[in-house]
Amino acid sequence: MRLGIVPRKLPTPVNPALVKHAEYRASNVQNRIADAITRFAGSMLFVYLHIIWFAVWIIFRVENYPYGLLTMIVSLEAIFLSTFVMISQNRADAKRQIVADQQWKMVQEEDQQNCELLDLSNQILELTKALHAHAKLTTANGSASGSADSSTDSSR
Repeated sequence: MRLGIVPRKLPTPVNPALVKHAEYRASNVQNRIADAITRFAGSMLFVYLHIIWFAVWIIFRVENYPYGLLTMIVSLEAIFLSTFVMISQNRADAKRQIVADQQWKMVQEEDQQNCELLDLSNQILELTKALHAHAKLTTANGSASGSADSSTDSSR
């Protein structure tokens, strides 16, 4: 039965936000029922069963043409299936929103880290400039006092 006729359950999501969302959906009986129905209604088994059902209905003349009862059953089924399609789309939208929210939060955190790194880089630059200026000053004072010392030594 599982040989490509009924779609397998989707793999467990890797995204932690989606894992939490899947756990939340699994905790509600209504969500589990809706998920099972949409999984079955979106399978080829569902199509094959309907082909067989309609063929049997017509071949064995369960009712006469124009098939009023069959039309009513199919219409009701279409109403319910369209509802489950919308439920499935809402579920997919909720997952996309969860991922988008998590990505936005991550972007905000990265932006904050980038600002902190820029501040640290600016501080390092200022310290480097100050150290450079101090080294120049020390070198200039050392060579100036060194030439003064040598002139006093030569006069003696």
